[in-house]
Amino acid sequence: MKKKILLVEDEETTREGIDEFLTVKGYDVIAAQDGEEAIKVFESMGFDLVILDIMLPKADGFTVLQTIRESSQTSVLMLTAMDDEYTQIMSFEEQADDYMSKPFSLAVLEKRIEALLRRSKPDYNKELWIYEDTKVDFSGFSATYKGSEIDVKPKEIKLLYLLVEHAGQVLSREQILDRLWDHDETPLDRVIDVYIKNLRKKLHLDCIKTVKGVGYKYEESI
Repeated sequence: MKKKILLVEDEETTREGIDEFLTVKGYDVIAAQDGEEAIKVFESMGFDLVILDIMLPKADGFTVLQTIRESSQTSVLMLTAMDDEYTQIMSFEEQADDYMSKPFSLAVLEKRIEALLRRSKPDYNKELWIYEDTKVDFSGFSATYKGSEIDVKPKEIKLLYLLVEHAGQVLSREQILDRLWDHDETPLDRVIDVYIKNLRKKLHLDCIKTVKGVGYKYEESI
């Protein structure tokens, strides 16, 4: 499953260069050119990481970062020409996860992204996910409950993976559809409710919570 990155950069050449580079590297990149657009896009989709410029039109990078942190702990990498100590300190005070100054190396940017993604979430594709009596092999698209094989659809496995990967974060039906269905597929958003119901029933999962009027989230056990 491709990692989804929100790239917020108002300088066209830089934005297109990063977009093209990361796309070639296998990332799913959505680009925004001002702060207001970035906030709107972030709130409409689920992202694994945000690359965020500070000096943006309409709403600056700090405003965007503050808005993100109101609802999400998604990793944020500040990428800016402002390299003074005060700006760097402010970035971390506002809960940015990393900071790079322009000009920068695309190769180094890639390594920073890889490091942030490793730290933010474990790679569930490489391990068995266990919840009470339920075991799910994400890479093998199989599941058991109390040792018995359960008939689970690949799309149901992908949905569970998405929720676990974004533990604690509420995902709307629109975000889930955007992440799991191709653009040429147009299922009704209520199909998500059916998939959630099936996951809860088949795998006995009370960790998938409904947030009324918003969507669903996975709550890690304490």
